[in-house]
Amino acid sequence: MSAFEILMLVCFGAAWPFSIVRSWRSKSTKGKSPVFLVIVMIGYGAGILHKILYQLDGVIILYVVNLVMVAVDTALYIVNRRREKT
Repeated sequence: MSAFEILMLVCFGAAWPFSIVRSWRSKSTKGKSPVFLVIVMIGYGAGILHKILYQLDGVIILYVVNLVMVAVDTALYIVNRRREKT
């Protein structure tokens, strides 16, 4: 378990709740990139796979929590995009 890996995941993870709240309140896709969100989810998925295959430790929880937050933000993007089209 690396303190630097934990710090990185905590810092990256701190931004997602603000992004989710912004998406929820604004009901807009303005400033969002679905490509970026998917790339970030792939990155967190790769981190989870690495932990499962090579170095299973408690840090996997941070990867999963971050992945879930990005998935929620992506789902809000999809809902808001559909709302904007109608």
